[in-house]
Amino acid sequence: MAANKTNKLAFLSMPAPASYVAGLGRGASGFTTRSDIGPAREGPSAEVVAEAQARRGEEAEVDPEQFQDPDNEYGLFAGTTYEADDEEADMIYDQVDHNMDARRRARREALENAELAKHRAERPKIQQQFADLKRGLAVVTDEEWESIPEVGNLTRKKRKRDERSYVVSDSVIVGDRSKNEYENSLDARQQAAGGFETPAESGMLTNFVEMGQARDKILSLKLDQVSGTSTTSGLSTSVDPKGYLTSLDSVILKTDAEIGDIKRARMLFDSLVKSNPKHSPGWIAAACLEEHAGRMVAARKLIKAGCEQCPKSEDVWLEAARLHNNDDAKVILANAVQHVGQSVKIWLAAADLEHDIKAKKRVLRKALEHIPNSVRLWKETVNLEASAVDARILLSRAVEVIPLSVELWLALARLETPEKAKAVLNKARKAVPTSHDIWIAAGRLLEQEAYATDKPEDQRKKELELVDKTIEAGVRELRRHQVLLTREQWLKEAERCESEGSPRTCEAIVKATVAMEVEEEDRLDTWVSDAESAESRGHVGTARAILAYALKVFPDKRSLWRKAADLEKAHGTKESLDAILTRAVHYCPQAEVLWLMWAKEKWLAGDVPAAREVLERAFVANPESEQIWLAAVKLEAENGELGVARELLVRARTVADTQRIWMKSAVFERQQGKIDTALETLATALKKYPKFAKLYMIQGQIHQSQQHYAAARVSFAAGIKACPKEVTLWILASRLEEADGKSIKARALLDKARLANPASDVLWAEAVGVEERSGGAAQAKTVLARGLQDCPTSGLLWSMAIWAEPRPTRKSRSADALRKSADDPLILCTVARLFWAERKIEKARQWFERALSANPDMGDIWAWWLKFERQHGIAEQQEDVIRKCISAEPHHSPTWQSVAKDMASTGKSTREILEIVAKRLQ
Repeated sequence: MAANKTNKLAFLSMPAPASYVAGLGRGASGFTTRSDIGPAREGPSAEVVAEAQARRGEEAEVDPEQFQDPDNEYGLFAGTTYEADDEEADMIYDQVDHNMDARRRARREALENAELAKHRAERPKIQQQFADLKRGLAVVTDEEWESIPEVGNLTRKKRKRDERSYVVSDSVIVGDRSKNEYENSLDARQQAAGGFETPAESGMLTNFVEMGQARDKILSLKLDQVSGTSTTSGLSTSVDPKGYLTSLDSVILKTDAEIGDIKRARMLFDSLVKSNPKHSPGWIAAACLEEHAGRMVAARKLIKAGCEQCPKSEDVWLEAARLHNNDDAKVILANAVQHVGQSVKIWLAAADLEHDIKAKKRVLRKALEHIPNSVRLWKETVNLEASAVDARILLSRAVEVIPLSVELWLALARLETPEKAKAVLNKARKAVPTSHDIWIAAGRLLEQEAYATDKPEDQRKKELELVDKTIEAGVRELRRHQVLLTREQWLKEAERCESEGSPRTCEAIVKATVAMEVEEEDRLDTWVSDAESAESRGHVGTARAILAYALKVFPDKRSLWRKAADLEKAHGTKESLDAILTRAVHYCPQAEVLWLMWAKEKWLAGDVPAAREVLERAFVANPESEQIWLAAVKLEAENGELGVARELLVRARTVADTQRIWMKSAVFERQQGKIDTALETLATALKKYPKFAKLYMIQGQIHQSQQHYAAARVSFAAGIKACPKEVTLWILASRLEEADGKSIKARALLDKARLANPASDVLWAEAVGVEERSGGAAQAKTVLARGLQDCPTSGLLWSMAIWAEPRPTRKSRSADALRKSADDPLILCTVARLFWAERKIEKARQWFERALSANPDMGDIWAWWLKFERQHGIAEQQEDVIRKCISAEPHHSPTWQSVAKDMASTGKSTREILEIVAKRLQ
């Protein structure tokens, strides 16, 4: 049985399979070594390769260069033999190359030496840089060598500590072992003697009462020091509470990180001033660091050392004066002027330390002895003089010493009488021919002299003309001396003259320089933009002068005259506006806007005959002007001359014969209560102008006001047929059906209107209103959502959507509306009303202003703002809103139009209409 039993370990003596990898089942990976593959073998020889190619029938590849002799040439002469004449030719060529190289060698070597010297000068070696210092070490004494500071570790790298171990003695180990042990038995001597008596004076017992008293005494002494009182008891209660709290506020509590930074910076600055003691900013920085750390004594000590090391640095002396008290600072600056006597800052600092005016004068005059050419010192000295005579004497001396200082010349001219000032300015002009300030000062002097006393108008006019000539001559002289100021610089000088009270000099500068550097085709746009920018900065005189010059160049530009008139209307007087408009209609008689503006200004001023005269002249210049005819009718109607107004309308229908005149005629007759005449006029007008939608609107409204719904329906239907794109006609027809109790028909009309006028937000808003008035709130929301899909940027629909939301979600809805159309005035007004509802008064006021700046023609927004100010504003703010509304003259918005065009509002002013609209809004 034992013989037949198989040996389980027999595989160990067997060869391993070819792909066997030991431990592969446990995750091991196989690798191959040199012993596995045997020693490296040579590849097949060339003969073996050739034989194998021959067996396969391949031709052996021939290397074209394998038989090439490296000593032979390639190419054309590769097959020739090298003969004696070839050797001779090679020798000749070598000789020629050698001679050519010798000829260039000297120059090449000189160039290489120069480049090498330049390179070594720019980048010298370290040993060359310190060669002079090495030679200087020969004379260093032992004392100087010992005084060289140790080099600090500036690498910020932690050095390894020198960790060494020492053998500890047995006595230390035994002592430490018994240190924490407790005795739990008495000594034999203690038992015999009854214990050792230890006196209290030996310090073994602690008196805690005395410790508490000492602590209280120290605290009281600190409080006394803070309060500035010295007491002997230490229990004084004379601490100033306010001063104590102030001192506590001034205490700077530094964290550990700050303290660490201060220590690190102190080490760096210490190394800096030791390695480079002549570097003044290092001393200043080190002193400032100590000051910041609260070590004033150390700071003063450092800055004193800095003054000794850098006596020629004015900054060090000034810092030293700052760190000391007033008396010490005077001594320091007295020492400073001995080293840096030419420093203006040192002398001015010394003068600032003096509290007495005489002492300041004495210091400054001493400074002028050392630095007579300092303009700043002269100015400070003159400013201290209380007497104009003394100041004049000083300035006379100053301009002698510094003849090129324009400031001193101008200061002297201001102190002189007008005649002497002219002489001073003439001298200044000769001394400094390149200064434009002197020429401007001369012009201002002439203007001041012209307005000084009561003079005849002709003489004053001649003197003011001298201002223009002086500025022109100045610009010419400056150009001759190659001083070329830009237009912007001259315009800034003009604005400065205006702000300093010299409007004629400002005008003269503009006349002389505004045409500089401007292309001929860009003149108008450039000058208009210059005037607008000057007006926006508040320099009205400069803007007026620019427009006046532009009007001389372009007298026939209506837009330019309109801008000039608007400027005078906003910032000028009635006389100046009247003068501008008189000149405007003279140069542009066909400009209806200017005639109407002039007549309106006369009418607003209460001069009705003058307004009639202006309109008569306008009729002569523009006999067929519709606007002038209607303005004349309005003027007569507003002043109660109804018969004259009717005659004017009849003549206008004959002479001008426009659709708007026919419409105004019908409206006039309706306002006077002559309904039949109005209807006849409308019938005649509709035959002439069947495509004019407003005629159908007025006709339908007249019939509706008389409860003739059928006739009104016919008028609106005819209008819709003639003018299907007129949205207002569709809305009036819908409202007629709604007033007649036929909401379904009104809804159908609006649907047809939206088909004829797609993407009309007004029609969608009217449809929402119809649904709301008929009681269908849910249907109204659906229509509104459809409208927002059709008109996603409509401010009217977004405003309605905001108010349709519950109060908590209105703010988020308004944010969506602002993202869709941020500049829509209706959305801005809605946001303002939301702020109003939240009692955010200032924000609401700002948003109302934003809304009206976006579109001031919306009358309902003015009414909402007035209503807001009536609730939260004061009387001045309410009047300001009314005044702005009257100035803007709004004409649009639903409620405003319904009130303004109501027959009951005939003849009412803008103020009255605003009050009615504000009451009607809710």
